[in-house]
Amino acid sequence: MATWQPQPQGLSDLLQLLKEAVNPNASQTAITEKLEYFNKVPDYNSYLVYILTQMPQEDAYTRTLAGLNLKNNIRTYFNTIPPPVMEYVKECCVQHIGEPDTSVRKAVGLVITAIVTRGQVHNWPQILQILMEKLDSADANLIEGAFDTLRKICEDSPRDLDQDIDGIRPLNYMIPKFISFFDNPNPKLRVHAIAATNQFIMMRSQSLMINIEQFVNALFSRASDAEPEVRRHICSALVMLLEVRPDTLIPQLPNVVEYMLFSTQDQDEQVALEACEFWLAFAEQDDLRENLRPYLPRVIPVLLSGMVYSEMDLLTLGGDEDDAHIEDSEQDIKPRFHRAAVVEHEHTTTATNAEPQKKQPSGGDGEDDEDEDDEDDFDDDEFYDEWNLRKCSAAALDVLATAFEGDLVKILLPLLKEQLFHEDWKHRECGILALGAAAEGGMDEVAPHLPDLVPYLVRNLNDPKPLVRSISCWALSRYARWCVDVLATPDGRKLFFEPVVEGLLKRALDNNKRVQEAACSAFATLEEEATLELVPYLQPILMNLSAAFSKYQHKNLLILYDALGTLAENVGPALAEPAYIELLMPPLIQKWQEVTDNDTDLFPLLECLTSVSTALGVHFKPFAEPVFTRCVNLVYKTLEGCQLAALDPTLDQPDKDFMIVALDLLSGIVQGLNTSVESLVASARPSLVQLLSMCINDPVPEVRQSSYALLGDLAISCFEHVRSVLPQFLPHLLEQVDPTFEHVSVCNNAAWAAGEIALQWKQEIQPYVEALLQRLFPLVLNQETPRTLLENTAITIGRLGFVCPTIVAPHLELFIHAWLQALNDIRDNEEKESAFNGLCEMIKVNPQGVVKEILFFCSAVANFQSITPHLHEAFGNILVGYKNMFGAEQWEQALTTLPPQTRTVLAERYGM
Repeated sequence: MATWQPQPQGLSDLLQLLKEAVNPNASQTAITEKLEYFNKVPDYNSYLVYILTQMPQEDAYTRTLAGLNLKNNIRTYFNTIPPPVMEYVKECCVQHIGEPDTSVRKAVGLVITAIVTRGQVHNWPQILQILMEKLDSADANLIEGAFDTLRKICEDSPRDLDQDIDGIRPLNYMIPKFISFFDNPNPKLRVHAIAATNQFIMMRSQSLMINIEQFVNALFSRASDAEPEVRRHICSALVMLLEVRPDTLIPQLPNVVEYMLFSTQDQDEQVALEACEFWLAFAEQDDLRENLRPYLPRVIPVLLSGMVYSEMDLLTLGGDEDDAHIEDSEQDIKPRFHRAAVVEHEHTTTATNAEPQKKQPSGGDGEDDEDEDDEDDFDDDEFYDEWNLRKCSAAALDVLATAFEGDLVKILLPLLKEQLFHEDWKHRECGILALGAAAEGGMDEVAPHLPDLVPYLVRNLNDPKPLVRSISCWALSRYARWCVDVLATPDGRKLFFEPVVEGLLKRALDNNKRVQEAACSAFATLEEEATLELVPYLQPILMNLSAAFSKYQHKNLLILYDALGTLAENVGPALAEPAYIELLMPPLIQKWQEVTDNDTDLFPLLECLTSVSTALGVHFKPFAEPVFTRCVNLVYKTLEGCQLAALDPTLDQPDKDFMIVALDLLSGIVQGLNTSVESLVASARPSLVQLLSMCINDPVPEVRQSSYALLGDLAISCFEHVRSVLPQFLPHLLEQVDPTFEHVSVCNNAAWAAGEIALQWKQEIQPYVEALLQRLFPLVLNQETPRTLLENTAITIGRLGFVCPTIVAPHLELFIHAWLQALNDIRDNEEKESAFNGLCEMIKVNPQGVVKEILFFCSAVANFQSITPHLHEAFGNILVGYKNMFGAEQWEQALTTLPPQTRTVLAERYGM
């Protein structure tokens, strides 16, 4: 043992401070500051470990508190702790692994774990050997302390353990030893042993894999363990093994399924929850799923049973009363992050009657934007606050319904009848939850029953129990698509659609906050499905949603912003009626004035205003000037804060999300006001274009992403304000059009902006065209290019071909097939038309470039539903030209290979 000894006065002062920390009346802030100040004393941590391990006369709480502070110091200041102090800490802790007091013993383990985690295992490998040797001790406290510490190290540093250290892989001797403890008489040691071993399953640790048979057999041997915590870790292990080594379970699958069915109904909810994860994991395994089919009739009732609220659930949830007047607590509000705008297009394959939507939230760099909205419905907060047996059971039912479709629903529907009409409201609520959970995968089987079930759900919107009302809102949202599709049937609007709209709007003004949240979220889902079908109901919709501003507390206001923004995105210019604007804008502007520049509530409010400004177009002008000015200032303040933080490391970096949402709202205003925005851009101080010159080079990809969206919008609406800076901007834009997909959404918006600039700059873009093509061609030719990026790339190539056809046309044969394929499914709009205008100009220069794809070109021409006279004439001239080039006979023969519908369109429109 080292010879360090504490100074009596320093030790006394520290002890006194630690004891004060127990006093509830003491200033905890002041105590924390004093303890933090002690970190300036070089041997402060020696004092802490001395109190923890060398002062048994002190009470356990004081010693434990010293240990916890020591652990935190090691985690925070590891690299600055003097080596002699660290050695003293190690020696003291190793000597007291078997402390008699449980809390002190755990604190010692936490300190050792912190040293191993921060310093890495290979820098203190001896501790593993020491701890493993103590497992053979006769002292129960020593064994428990050692195993508890080993378990913590396995949890915190599993990858460090799974490698050779000085030619030895620690897990090679640790895992067999752990497995040998699975049958230990002490339940705590069994728990430690299984939990520690489990850390290496998902890693597929080589050391575990060579012992996998012994591991699985040892798990089976403890399946009926009397200790719930042991059973919980066994269930957890089986779930992980199902994912990474299903071959170890398949031979025993009937027994495993029986065990998991039994465990999913365990009296201990944590055991039941771990077991329930098994069904979720099983359903997600494509190769194994069919093995589960024979057990569905037994699994489904068990899951249904797990979905009924327990008494503990209800105690935890609360809110079974009128609480709309009660302010939200801070913990009710989850952190919210803005997702920057990305330019995308509407498709003929998924289109509704809505106007093309240009900017949508991005899924993040490196993701295919078309998959952004595939979110887990069971993350909704309307009816759960945290992951529990109820939520897991519902999620498992949802995934199983998708995996087994109608087969599962056939089993479920008879069971639902009993639940939906049960006397106990908890069972009715469970039935409604199950009905919603089965929606996605079982729609075909459920659909014939929906004419009865949807009115049932609407009736339950008025149930006395708030939890029934909220789950009914959610379940209706899951069948929103059906509620819209039924509009095509006689009386569908009156019998189903209108009662759902009316019911959800009424519940949006419920006196219970949970119901408000569920109704508002459900209505936002209905907005996405119904789009322009909601236009006849805009007056009552806006009356209800506007009234919600005065009723909602903090959390639900954020959801209300989303519902209004979604409405604006889906009904578009239909919102621009004076009566609607009068209902919509006053509460939004009031909130805009109330929220400060550093309040993150600005994120959803700015997102909402972005959608609203785009929908209202020029009708947003009366509200635009203060909003525009504030957004410019937000960008400026953020950039200024970044510059100051770069000069002074003690200053915090500003939150760039404020700048991102401001840039996106500026985009919305520019896009909505179009040329009317010119005066706002001209009067902006500081200059918006100058600020943009900094934003397009920002290290944060989302800032660049929003910057290029705004640049493209400015090019459309007030090009003269960007013309002079384009030579400065274009080299940076070129760098962002990145064929490696490093930042997909940035690349997407930069490529789109290049096309908009080309249309306005015309021949002046010529010096940059070849360099742009060298970056655009690999994107359009790569089958892995995400759809949205592919489409914008193709449009920009077409636009470059329109303004500089002699430069682009020679490459036609290289890109024409991929180009036509990229634009095949986009709905007709100005952007698509401008791209095809460019193609027509390129064909004039190089008609041979399209000869090999002439039939694909003919199909693309026929696909146009709405076409301007100019493009119609251009297509006609080109088709005549090719007919003359091929000769009438060869041309007719070629056209016979086209689908009859395509030939009919070409004949009717162009006489082909």
